[in-house]
Amino acid sequence: MLGEWVPIAILLGVAAAFSGGSLLVGHMVGPQRPNPSKLAAYECGNEPLAEVSGAQFAVKFYLVALSFLIFDVEVVFVFPWAVVFRQLGWFGVGAMAVFLAVLAIGLVYEYRAGGLEWD
Repeated sequence: MLGEWVPIAILLGVAAAFSGGSLLVGHMVGPQRPNPSKLAAYECGNEPLAEVSGAQFAVKFYLVALSFLIFDVEVVFVFPWAVVFRQLGWFGVGAMAVFLAVLAIGLVYEYRAGGLEWD
């Protein structure tokens, strides 16, 4: 029973070893000569106005990014469904209708909460 999971475990092990090995070799071989001009944040040729770690972003940007991710994932699910919806029958249509209804309810909630307004 566990024998069918062995190829997946080997794949994960090889991927982890390759990733870790690549990072380790890059760290060991790469040049280690930091200086202030390399470590300074470049901002259009001017000195930075604010501390890089203390820069604050408006919450609006996060709401827009979150909305984009949600509807991007929706597209990932809708495109394959559109290819095979005839084979799925009414069950597939109903399942996608429920999925789209949940997303529509979320969009209406976001609109009413003011998440789509840019003031």
